[in-house]
Amino acid sequence: MIRFFLLFVVLQAALFGIELTPWVQQYFVEPWTNALAAISMWIVSGVDPNVAAAGKIIRSNANGFAVSIEAGCNGIEATIVLVAAICAFPAGWRQKLAGLACGIAAVQGLNIVRVISLFYLGQWDMRIFEWAHLYLWQALIMLDVLVVWLVWVRMLPPPADPRVPPGRSGAPATA
Repeated sequence: MIRFFLLFVVLQAALFGIELTPWVQQYFVEPWTNALAAISMWIVSGVDPNVAAAGKIIRSNANGFAVSIEAGCNGIEATIVLVAAICAFPAGWRQKLAGLACGIAAVQGLNIVRVISLFYLGQWDMRIFEWAHLYLWQALIMLDVLVVWLVWVRMLPPPADPRVPPGRSGAPATA
């Protein structure tokens, strides 16, 4: 457990440090955030044609309300926590890659729901928008990370018995 915890902390520190570099911000974070706005706008436009996206901003053409997807709201930080947890856990790389693929999709999918809900909450009531933005969704996204990681851990095959050498069945030898 200590090994997992230390590796988890080191991986998070490294990934958060990498995320903050100007190169990663310019070539990954900003395009990802713009894509998140475009995807959210595309989904919303199926029921509300008065929505437009420009860069990281989603705007209602009907009333002028807009939200800007900033750092911390693009799901990258939550994804970093999940990536660090999965990579630090003792499992095979095949299981880790499957967990990363499903987990990142789950976190980003929920983040799209978050962005869309905040877009409409802001048009309805700014006090509720602020509360949902600062408290409710922050907790729900991190809870999503925890639940995804726990489900992934639960689905892993049981570890081999460390008392049995590799290649042995564990049954007593007979003469």
